[in-house]
Amino acid sequence: MADKYAVIGNPIVHSKSPLIHAKFARRTRHAMTYEHILGNPDDFAGDAHRFFAAGGRGMNVTLPFKEQAWGMVDERGPEAERGKAVNTLTLLPDGRLRGDNTDGIGLVRDLSGNHGFDFGGKRVLLLGAGGASRGVLFPLLEAGPAALVIANRTVSRALDLAAAAAADQVSGCGLEGLSGPGFDLIINATSAGFDGGVPAIPRDCLAVGGWAYDMFYGDTPTPFLRWGRERGAARALDGLGMLVEQAAESFFLWRGVRPSTASVIARLRGG
Repeated sequence: MADKYAVIGNPIVHSKSPLIHAKFARRTRHAMTYEHILGNPDDFAGDAHRFFAAGGRGMNVTLPFKEQAWGMVDERGPEAERGKAVNTLTLLPDGRLRGDNTDGIGLVRDLSGNHGFDFGGKRVLLLGAGGASRGVLFPLLEAGPAALVIANRTVSRALDLAAAAAADQVSGCGLEGLSGPGFDLIINATSAGFDGGVPAIPRDCLAVGGWAYDMFYGDTPTPFLRWGRERGAARALDGLGMLVEQAAESFFLWRGVRPSTASVIARLRGG
């Protein structure tokens, strides 16, 4: 019998995670199914527990539930514990739930491994202070940027997340408080793209030769990527590669095998 896995979020119909994990399962010859679940914003924990009670083995968690998932698990991996956000749930043999976060690993692997971005000495701007940002903050720091600024519409959330990092090169501010030299890399971790918008940041935020990276993806360029291209970004990348890389890490946590990703990314991009 095939083991059951799923991704839960709201919205979720756009998710390519079922297709990605189906490809991983075929290539590794693992018997598993993977579905998407439209989560109830008022009963995320109930949705998750019902899935596991019905035989589920593991679940990916996307917006807006990553912080709620952190609060409901019995055990957490180090990235989830530090970031206070969970994107991967695993049913343990004793019936408890473990929460991990593979987002940061996926983001750094995509930027540095797939695209050759060198974080060393760079200024990085992270837009947003929610679960998506929490999940990637510490892996980004470990990649070695000279400065990492967290900017958020609600200033207090950016300041709180920066304080949680407890690192000299990290600071927080409101979107309107951004100033100084441009950034070598701007990462959009807000949900503005779902509404067709772009975070309200100054036009000169992006340094000459800087990169724009949207953690979200779509069949057409996201509004943030269009913003980056209009301002001369050397590279404007969506989060499809990150999605595949974090999925491979989740697959490893569940199945003990880390599938290759290059051909899956190429296939999803139509290559």
